[in-house]
Amino acid sequence: MGRPSFIYRLSIGLAHRALPFAARFDKKLARGLDARRGVMDRLSAWGRAHRDPKRPLLWVHAPSVGEGLQAKPVLEAVRAEAPHWQLAYTFFSPSAERLARTLPVDVADYLPLDRPAEVRAVLEALQPAALVFSKLDVWPELTLAAAQRGVKLGLISATVAPHSSRLRWPARGWAEPAYRALERIGTISADDGRRLEQLGARPGAIEVTGDTRYDSVAERAERFDRTRDPFARLAIAPAGTFTIVAGSTWPADEAVVLPAFVDLLAQVPSARLVLAPHEPNPDHLAGIAQAAKRLGLPRPVRLSQVEHTSSAPVIVVDRVGILADLYALADVAFVGGGYHRAGLHSVLEPAVFGAPVAVGPHWHMSRDATLLIERGGAVALTTDGRQQLHSQWLVWHHDPAARSKAGAAGKRLVREGRGAAERTTALVKKLVGR
Repeated sequence: MGRPSFIYRLSIGLAHRALPFAARFDKKLARGLDARRGVMDRLSAWGRAHRDPKRPLLWVHAPSVGEGLQAKPVLEAVRAEAPHWQLAYTFFSPSAERLARTLPVDVADYLPLDRPAEVRAVLEALQPAALVFSKLDVWPELTLAAAQRGVKLGLISATVAPHSSRLRWPARGWAEPAYRALERIGTISADDGRRLEQLGARPGAIEVTGDTRYDSVAERAERFDRTRDPFARLAIAPAGTFTIVAGSTWPADEAVVLPAFVDLLAQVPSARLVLAPHEPNPDHLAGIAQAAKRLGLPRPVRLSQVEHTSSAPVIVVDRVGILADLYALADVAFVGGGYHRAGLHSVLEPAVFGAPVAVGPHWHMSRDATLLIERGGAVALTTDGRQQLHSQWLVWHHDPAARSKAGAAGKRLVREGRGAAERTTALVKKLVGR
């Protein structure tokens, strides 16, 4: 299988040296760097104490929350169908820490940096029978070293955006041997499969299995308990309340959503905005309060301050991990990221509850948003979207039939996407082979 190129190894080494400096200016990066300290000692200690070489170990890696949610239904199914397997889960972003604690695995931790010494140590500690990546991130050093040890390699819920930078030099050249080493690849669509071939994947390794997130969001919605707080508190609202849930927003999204809500509130006094910022840190929450004040909105009430019920027009969610459930409150939804360089967040989470969706102009990299817009379950806003968003909210408020039709299109899309988890689990079980 060879080894990663000298240029790739040099780049990783330089990045490793630059991380402490960059972390001074990025709290998320600083958190990841701090939490990754000692990861090799932790994984090695787990291996010595708990690794049973008589049992196959499946190692799943998912960089962040989105990829983790794609892996979750597969891990749950494998745990139920092959309880004698040991399961390991690694992630890269600090945002995945909370999710990792909920997964049915034997060990979960950060992925060590993709350098030869760390890779050798983690492979020795876990001794995996199979290593499966979720979505697209395939680390060359780890992948090629695992292949040399005879570890079976897979990729699930695989997708490559048509304009992805991975399809261009130098990323394409660095990763090509790693993609070629993959033995089984479950793609979301046939088009994704063709793009993976451009990255180096072997055609014979590819099959279309679908996107497991459809199963994940559908099953979460089915299990959702409406009697639990904070949903129960927010669900107690005056008759006729028109609730907008704006989820995973960034300041650039809020610069459109808040002014549009000002306009709506002047015509629909019963409107309510539940705003869930992507990163509800103190600075972001303070920025929302300041923006609301400038616009003349009533002072936002934080979710943690809502005791029984609140008639406040603006409620700001100041905790993470509950947004998917809060979409059940929504008459309509706004999904953040479409006005931000990080990209659009999940449109499936509101769609599963039948909430019509509005998104910012940068939605083209999201397959789900594309499908939802094509089916009439979502609308895409322009760069200057204040008036357009206000008008669309008015349409959905005054025409319940149009709102219901758009919401039904979203629910139908999620329903048609189910079954991917079962197909993907079968692929993973074939990979391990016992």
